[in-house]
Amino acid sequence: MESDRGDDAAGASGPGVTTEAAAEAAGALEAHRPMLLGLAYRLLGSLHDAEDVLQEAYLRWLGVDRARVDEPRRYLSRVVTRLAVDRLRARQAARETYVGTWLPEPVPTAPSPFGPLDRVELRDSLSTALLHVLERLTPPERAVYVLHTAFDLPYAEIAEILDRSAADCRQLYHRATARVHQEQRRFTASRPERERLLNAFLAAARNGDLATLTDLVAADATAWNDGGGRARAALNPVTGADRIARFYAGVYGPRHQVTMEPIELNAEPAVLVTRADGSRYTLTIAAADGRITGIYVIGNPAKVPATG
Repeated sequence: MESDRGDDAAGASGPGVTTEAAAEAAGALEAHRPMLLGLAYRLLGSLHDAEDVLQEAYLRWLGVDRARVDEPRRYLSRVVTRLAVDRLRARQAARETYVGTWLPEPVPTAPSPFGPLDRVELRDSLSTALLHVLERLTPPERAVYVLHTAFDLPYAEIAEILDRSAADCRQLYHRATARVHQEQRRFTASRPERERLLNAFLAAARNGDLATLTDLVAADATAWNDGGGRARAALNPVTGADRIARFYAGVYGPRHQVTMEPIELNAEPAVLVTRADGSRYTLTIAAADGRITGIYVIGNPAKVPATG
């Protein structure tokens, strides 16, 4: 019988761990690393935090009797999920000191560090818009939603991971989906439509074309800007088509020297913006019904990818 309880794992390797055992443990984890990294990232919205969780999971994995673990992938998924949930709980207090809006850390996905994104659920669960919505869930709700939606795990298995009943997990999932669906109608556009709207928006912003910008943006749209206190960014969300149009025409208009590089972030079209002073920003959008409903700009240098 598989002994895969997350709390069976020791915190770190002891002095008796051999080089061979460490290499064997590392190899087993590396075999599942893309999936585990994708799981941790979806739960945390931060690649840096996800990497930390995998390192801690490795130390726990190193400290167990691996001969008793029949399914390493299942065991490691349990450890990663529990560590990520614990980190989410601890992060809620720390988030209160963050300067301005906090947005998920964008990750280049061409190629994907999370393994094949061959199912629409895997791609959609990486979108900045969805990850931003998931921040409003409780840690258990987020865990159940990600495990069931992105990884198609049954409630019985999720219950084992979270040490809850299957009925409880089913209820958590229903609560999570209700909250997600309230916002999901705002980002239903296909990838080609989002790419078209993104390109049109940026072209109009660079030309200072307020009329076109206003027409491209939904009346109730919101733009979020994450500078983390380390880059120039609006501290509060910018709402409404007219205000958004004026804001981005002012930021990217003809008076400003900026370069824009198309890239793929979180399995969706995006741009990497570089200003004359060398500061760099990423920009992605959400869209529905032919208009932009959300804009997500990351300027915090700790989050902007090193390269496109």
